[in-house]
Amino acid sequence: MTRGAHVDVIAEVRIGGEGRELMPLAMVDPAAVYDVHLADGLIADIAPAGALPRRGTVLDGGGAWLIPGLWDHHVHVVQWALGVERVSLRDAASAQEAAALAARAPVRSDGRRIAVEMRDALWPEPAALGVLDAATGDVPTYILSLDLHSLWLNSAALRREGLEPDAAGLVREEAAFAITRVLNTVPDADADAAVTRAAQAAAARGLVGYVDLDMTWNEDAWQRRVAAGFDALRVDFGIYPQHLDRAIALGLQSGDPLRDADTDLVRVGPLKVITDGSLGTRTAACSHGYADDPGNRGALNVDPAQLRELMTAATAAGIGCAIHAIGDVANTLALDAFAATGAVGRIEHAQLVRHADLARFARLDVGASVQPEHALDDRALTDELWAAQTALPYPLRSLRDAGANLLLGSDAPVAPLDPWVSMAAAVFRTRDGRDPWRPEERVDAATALAASTGGGSLHGARIEPGEPADLALIAHDPLAASETELRAMPVHATMIAGRLTHLD
Repeated sequence: MTRGAHVDVIAEVRIGGEGRELMPLAMVDPAAVYDVHLADGLIADIAPAGALPRRGTVLDGGGAWLIPGLWDHHVHVVQWALGVERVSLRDAASAQEAAALAARAPVRSDGRRIAVEMRDALWPEPAALGVLDAATGDVPTYILSLDLHSLWLNSAALRREGLEPDAAGLVREEAAFAITRVLNTVPDADADAAVTRAAQAAAARGLVGYVDLDMTWNEDAWQRRVAAGFDALRVDFGIYPQHLDRAIALGLQSGDPLRDADTDLVRVGPLKVITDGSLGTRTAACSHGYADDPGNRGALNVDPAQLRELMTAATAAGIGCAIHAIGDVANTLALDAFAATGAVGRIEHAQLVRHADLARFARLDVGASVQPEHALDDRALTDELWAAQTALPYPLRSLRDAGANLLLGSDAPVAPLDPWVSMAAAVFRTRDGRDPWRPEERVDAATALAASTGGGSLHGARIEPGEPADLALIAHDPLAASETELRAMPVHATMIAGRLTHLD
């Protein structure tokens, strides 16, 4: 049996997660093994192993655990795919070390040198243009921050982009986004090949779908990829404000299948609006100042009136909304806009939330699209820079307890596109043997698993007759796995509508 084969029976499996808890059988025994029969892309029947004839193509589960296929609810697909092949500065401990590493990045055919995953907020001294120039010389050098909200450019790159240099060489927010779009403009064939390779790697981790929030007009790219045979994942693609009028004119509505395609794997997703900045760049809009710059409370990229206009237009056209909000001020204003417009959708990140706003997520039926691994990446920054904040940083349990629908993701390339990494961070709030960070915000494994499926924690995918055969076969019980077992979960097989997208 190989990738692409259609499975008729998954034999000798244990039922995990939502399937085990919610399957309408007479209480599934987690120690028992079952046969799961498939037909027409759906689960047709579930029976004790060997109780029904096994007809057609049989995948021997060997007693492994069958779970619903997993989703990543926030991915920048091309940036993620290209970033895998770029020089990383994640471990650079100073500006000098980062500049030296960037100088070793290969020079592209367009004359640019690119490095990624800069974490300048953790350096003992700020970024300085002179430091980068000394290491990189006359080759235009671009360093993308890990949070994607800033760039460090040397003088040659600043000249090439027509920007006036300052003492740091840093470019933030919309100016950084504009340059990043240029850096991600590579030949279509190269971008699509990278996306395909990265998608196959994601399928090998049990992923069956993601929400693509690349900052471009995504419909054309996905039409091209699907025409070339892309079938590794389901995709919901985002729309940005500069393209909203175009989307409305074309009649695009969230949930509709990709136009002019012979598959329903790719669908129209939400309008993505970036309302504030980030913690690492110190631009997230907060009610209190940053500890190292008390007069700085971040900034809004979109004023509240404009946000309501965008969401009203999208809602009238049948397009859902995904609103980036990191600081507590931004989250409050995003919730206000959902209330005022009647929009449906989610808030992306929700990294700092006022106590009074927690229940509003549930009351307004606004999903919390969160990235648990960011909490571990940012624990030192949060404790230092947000020390004066009175709102809750990186709430998970508090959002869940307030009735919010959690939707887990990675924000790849900011964190690895690996659902098991996200789940482990959500359940254990630690990695590398460190003490858990804010352990009161842990969620249980069943919640994390459901939040990593298409419907989120409140509407998690189920293993029951009539449901899509989007499934993954894994080595351990996901509800009993340790932190290290969860992060490194072996995935034996992944399938979409019964078609194998991964088989080890």
